[in-house]
Amino acid sequence: MVTLYDVAKHAGVSIATVSRVLHGQDRVRESTRARVRAAIEELGYVPDGAAQSLARSRKDVIGLVCVEREKPHHSNIESMSLLFYDEVMRGVESRVRERHGSLLITYLREDETLAVPVTEDEPVLPRLLALSGKVDGLLIGEGVVPPPVVARLARRLPVVVVAGDTDQRCADVVAADNWSGAHAVVTHLVAEHGRRRLFHVDGPASAPDAKVRRLAMQAVIDAHPGTVLTGSYSGRFSVGSGEDAAVRLLDAAAGRPLPDAIVCANDQMAIGVLRALAARGVRVPQDVAVVGFDDIFPASLGDPPLTTVRQPIRELGEHACERLFERIAEPSLRPKVELLPIELVLRSSCGCPPGTTARRPVAQLQPPKCAPAHVPRKAPPRPVASVPAQPARPPDSPPSHPPISAPSQPPDIER
Repeated sequence: MVTLYDVAKHAGVSIATVSRVLHGQDRVRESTRARVRAAIEELGYVPDGAAQSLARSRKDVIGLVCVEREKPHHSNIESMSLLFYDEVMRGVESRVRERHGSLLITYLREDETLAVPVTEDEPVLPRLLALSGKVDGLLIGEGVVPPPVVARLARRLPVVVVAGDTDQRCADVVAADNWSGAHAVVTHLVAEHGRRRLFHVDGPASAPDAKVRRLAMQAVIDAHPGTVLTGSYSGRFSVGSGEDAAVRLLDAAAGRPLPDAIVCANDQMAIGVLRALAARGVRVPQDVAVVGFDDIFPASLGDPPLTTVRQPIRELGEHACERLFERIAEPSLRPKVELLPIELVLRSSCGCPPGTTARRPVAQLQPPKCAPAHVPRKAPPRPVASVPAQPARPPDSPPSHPPISAPSQPPDIER
């Protein structure tokens, strides 16, 4: 193997001069620099990246921690949230590549992070502490790591949370404007299509995105008298859980009227709902409207194509990575929340005419200031069976479900 010493001997210079050339330093004459570069080319010398990183106290490696909401199955890879994280990774990797660095990726299962014993894996905290010693900074995905663990990691190295809880106090957070997006798509159903009886296919209780979207939906219901939430189902952000939600809803209805619309916390579950409804002969949007959130590519391929909210998934990775590099360069920066803008994507599953393809920018809305009481994290809940459809209440009667308060954190602030 060619060494630094071989290059120095071949070029007739000291190893210090070769090192200066490799690091782009100025204290070398151009003729000498050319001679060293020629020797490197001729000998095929490859610099030792580990040694160079050690000299700069940098590893040139960024870590990305992703979440698996369900145990992987060889025939159902989408259950691992790859459709979301694939785009996040592409955004992160593009920024890392620009800086000639490397990306180290690991997946954690949600049951690990909630302290549920997992016999085949080691505990989550030691894994993350070990990972933190191999990277210059960490990007952590949406709710996968409990806040106390994030805080502990942030004391060791730069950390940015992707699509995380905007109430996070110990680390930077980059997220889509979930409140405004969910508010816009539900308002479209209620105000423009007259859909008043809504069923909700919710996301995991531990997912910050799902929580904010749920609160925004409830805010729209509360603001439109005569609009009710007829029931809900706690899904896992997967197609399979969307199918299960629709099957349980249809079984529970048992001849009673279906809700006017099914609001899904993400597109994968909405696709599952569309599959199950089609299998049972339920027409969309004639019998029931369906909407999602994310605007993943398969959402446009269904029959009917899915009305949804586009969140800039790849840009989440790009912005989070840029913020991480800023924090690596300046560790004393105050933690900041950045909300990325979203779009309402109208297709025909909501009741718009067949062939509709329209995108509407959504203005950022300020959530109400009444924040819900803090609820400690618990073990993952089992899926909640569909609540039977209920008749619409009169406009002047009290709601059948208690109103849900909205988060108080204003968007895009430094803390």
